[in-house]
Formats: sequence, structure tokens, C-alpha cells
Amino acid sequence: MSTTETPMRPETRGAIELTAAMLLSGTLGVFVVESGASPFNVVFYRCVFGTFFLGLYCLIRGFFKNHGFTAKKLGLAALGGVFIVFNWAFLFESYESTSISVATVVYHTQPFFVVLLGAVLFKDRITAHKAGWLVVAFLGLILVAGVSSSDLSGDSAYLTGLGYALLAALFYGLSTIITKRVTGVRPHLVALVQVLLGIPLLLPFTTLSESAQFGSGWAWLVGLGVIHTGVMYVLMYSSYQKLPTSKIAVLAFVYPAAAMICDWAVYGHHVSWTQALGIPLIVGASLGISLGWRPRLRPASVPVAPAQPGPDTTVAEEAKELAATAPAQDSAARKRTTV
Repeated sequence: MSTTETPMRPETRGAIELTAAMLLSGTLGVFVVESGASPFNVVFYRCVFGTFFLGLYCLIRGFFKNHGFTAKKLGLAALGGVFIVFNWAFLFESYESTSISVATVVYHTQPFFVVLLGAVLFKDRITAHKAGWLVVAFLGLILVAGVSSSDLSGDSAYLTGLGYALLAALFYGLSTIITKRVTGVRPHLVALVQVLLGIPLLLPFTTLSESAQFGSGWAWLVGLGVIHTGVMYVLMYSSYQKLPTSKIAVLAFVYPAAAMICDWAVYGHHVSWTQALGIPLIVGASLGISLGWRPRLRPASVPVAPAQPGPDTTVAEEAKELAATAPAQDSAARKRTTV
């Protein structure tokens, strides 16, 4: 009897890799908070340790040979890096004023900023169905924000935190729009350029004198660079080569789900019932934008036969429709999971 094991299908392997990457992303907030460092210090050292890991990885894999960079592509990668490192800083600032759960969900309005920025900067047309999803997302955002009357009176740290999360999402949208124009270059190299740039860029905002007081916080900072900027990126970029856009868009929401679980398990934070109602609105609208979902009206003149049992057939037909409406190379959807 043959004992040879059947090799794992590439798509299955990709799904496992992306799920693992998103689970790691969900622990990001805990690493940031437990480090005890200020947000800009956290991002600075994330860039330092991330540069070391990604540089070593690219060297071992031989990515520096035939790298594909031109002066223009390098400039675009660097410009995208400016927005990506400040996006991290504002996201981490929002953790302090709101919670990891709320900040992460609000941060996942990124796809809508990509759509709006594309319309403003490149005159991309916003179709009726995209406008509808934007309205749905806005309603979800209002519910998730959970702003009370006390927050509106006087200075509110909570409102400031929400603003930081939205600003982080805006900066991520800008980075996505810019970086997607860097074609013919391995994403690992683009990420390396961006974190390398972050070191001198963030140095003026970093208080290096506080480094002596980090103590055990150093372990969390190293983890942010090695795990969340090294291992996580390698897993994500590997999975992108094996998965269709539809699965990438769906699995991306493992990240906020894992973040909310970590926030509850470690810090006891939980969302209210009102906020919980807004989360599926943002998730559904984000998937609708990423996958191009639109209502399909059935012609009135065509008689419809009664539905017959057969859930497997229904699932298969839905999968075919998703594959037809989701472009396989939609890099914006592929990149939005990056933290």
C-alpha cells in the first residue's frame, strides 16, 4: 500500500498562509501597548528591526539581483513609504484614545478612501453601486464610533482617537494608490524601501532618550519588527501569489476579528451592541467595494422556477459569480490587508 501523502494544493496553502498572517496582525495592538513606548518610538523601532529582517530575507532569496527598480519606481516606493510609516504612527496613537477594537474597525475604512482618492486624484468614476457601498460604510462607521453627547462637549480624547484612526486609513489609502503603480518589482523590496526610509524620516519625532527605560518592552518592539513587519509580510506576499482576489478580500477580515478577540482577552475591552451592529455594515461594504458586488435584477418577463434542494450547487454558482466579478490582479484589494 502506498503511503505517499497528497501534496497540499497551492490555493489551500495560500489560504493557510494568509490566515496566519492576519492572525498575527490581530496581535499587533497588544505588542504596541505592551511595549510601553510612545507611538512614534514604536514605529521607529518597528522600522529598524523590520529593515534588518526584510533586508536579510531579500539577500538570502536573491531578490536584489534583477530588482526591477528604476529611478521613478524607487521614488514612488519611497513616497508610498512616507504615508505608510505615518499611517502606522496615527493608528498606534488611536489605540491610546479609543481601544484596539474600535481603532482597528475604523481603520478598515481604507478601501473607501482608495475609491474616493482615485476619484479626486485620477478622476476615476464612482459608479452607483460603489456610492451605495460608501453610504453603507458611513452608516456602519457612525455606529462603530459610538460617539455620545459627552464626547461632543469640550475636548474629547475619544474623538481625537477616532480622528487618528481615520487619518491612518487615509494615509494607507494614499500609500496604496501610489505603491500600486510600482510594477515589476517584488513587494518584499518595496516594503524594504519603505521601512528603511522610515528610519531617518521618523528620527526627528523619536525620543531616543526613552530607550533606556523600555526594559522588557524591547522584546515587544523586536517582535513588531520581526513578526509583524517581517514574518507577516512574507506570509502575505507568498499567499497573494496563490489566491484569487475574492479569497484575499474575505480572509483580510480575520485581522479585525482577531484584534477584537485579543483586546477582549488581554484588556477586557468589548464593543457595545450598537457598535456591534455597525461592524457587519463596514465588513459587507468593504467586501462589496473590493469584489465589485452589485445588485442583480431578475427580468420580470422571465418566469422563475421554484427553488430546488441543492445547497452545493448554489454555493458553486455563487463562487463562479465572485470569480467573474473579481479581477485576479486587483492590487488595491491585495494590498489593503497590510498593516
